[in-house]
Amino acid sequence: MAVEHLDIDHPEVFHGLPVFTLPEPDTLPAPTLPEPGSVAWRLHYPPEDGGFPALWRHFLGAVDTRRVRALLIGPWWHEDYISLGPALRLIASDAGLFPELRGLFLADVTGEECEVSWIQLCDITPVFEAFPQLEELVVRGGGESMSDDEELRLEPVHHRALKSLRFESGGLPGHVVRALGASDLPALERLELWLGTQGYGGDATVEDLRPLLSGAALPSLRHLGLCNSEIQDEIAAAVASAPVVARLESLALSMGTLGDMGARALLDGQPLTHLVSLDLHHHYLTEPLMSRFRDLCAGADVHVDLDEADGSDPEDEEFRYVVVSE
Repeated sequence: MAVEHLDIDHPEVFHGLPVFTLPEPDTLPAPTLPEPGSVAWRLHYPPEDGGFPALWRHFLGAVDTRRVRALLIGPWWHEDYISLGPALRLIASDAGLFPELRGLFLADVTGEECEVSWIQLCDITPVFEAFPQLEELVVRGGGESMSDDEELRLEPVHHRALKSLRFESGGLPGHVVRALGASDLPALERLELWLGTQGYGGDATVEDLRPLLSGAALPSLRHLGLCNSEIQDEIAAAVASAPVVARLESLALSMGTLGDMGARALLDGQPLTHLVSLDLHHHYLTEPLMSRFRDLCAGADVHVDLDEADGSDPEDEEFRYVVVSE
């Protein structure tokens, strides 16, 4: 089973559908649009006059939204960065026009368009409330220098349909992690959190992760990713004894500062040989520890990803870095 490395880029496929960017209203000659349910629709750069509301009206008028299955929201501003809040409220208010929507990507924005830590988000709780049939949600962005109405926020939610949830952030707030731990998501099969660094607002602790690691509210979970963290060793030590691991098919502790200390905890903890894949790419392991993982996984036919090994002094933690921060 190949492990997909996720980059901060526009996906070509989302929710199993090819991504199609809605042409601007004045595009000539007028393009022939694909069938509404055959693509994932990407909304990108609102018109200068009217901003996102004008783009949204154009989308509603050009496409039969009753058949739309997946939607990606690209940059919702024209010049100055602004909060996602007004755009998200507009989307949620029109949720009834999207009875087939199953996949939603909030802030499909690349580094060339806006650094991930500058993406100004908001309270995303209304998404769960407005789209009870949603199966996949991706949220990108987050940083520390945000006002309350521009910061990523989440209240504990109950959602019976969601199967896949991913937060891509250079600094995922601890209160969002705690809200997830207090949520009831019985259908969730895949959860991936890019935790980031404290310098960019990523203040989640291992204690914040404990409810997720218990698996109590996530009975269907099969993939867990706790990635891109500057406390990756501490997370690995907690994962080594976490009850949820026994039912996982894949585990990712990649993109962060994982070193020999965390690696030893994993190897000395509960068995990992039931996994299909173990993703540790971008790490600070020494060769002896990498060899132990290779031997363990080869004997159990587990795909292990140890790519992007950093050759720095393993004792020098000062110069370790995560893949995505600013």
